Amino acid sequence: MNHWLVKSEPFKYSWDHLVAEGEGMWDGVRNYAARNNLMAMKVGDPVLFYHSNEGKEVVGLAKVSKEHYPDPTTDEPGWVVVNVVPIEKFPNTVTLAQIKKDELLKQMDLVRLSRLSVVPVKREEFDHIVALAHDKK
Repeated sequence: MNHWLVKSEPFKYSWDHLVAEGEGMWDGVRNYAARNNLMAMKVGDPVLFYHSNEGKEVVGLAKVSKEHYPDPTTDEPGWVVVNVVPIEKFPNTVTLAQIKKDELLKQMDLVRLSRLSVVPVKREEFDHIVALAHDKK
């Protein structure tokens, strides 16, 4: 099982949008590295949902519900989407500032490859973010 982080600008597609839909299609990816990450996702893989630009924080946990298939939003061949379903809105968000300061997290692909909208997350990074999201402040 792999672990992932997907980024979306909340005004385009927020956690609340995903919850309202019940299952969302992760579309619009036009970066080859991010596309390759989508193609590596498997049903059941856990996914951290990150609000980019506005908020800059991990807000919830989702999982892959359908593996990659052609992106219906483009006629260009080779682009794919996956479907995700919401699992849990975190009681505490985990901000990019927190991640950058944390010794275990500051080398995450989220930080190193900040332009990618879909990145893998190491198991220990994933578990640490989930723990921070559940930590009573």
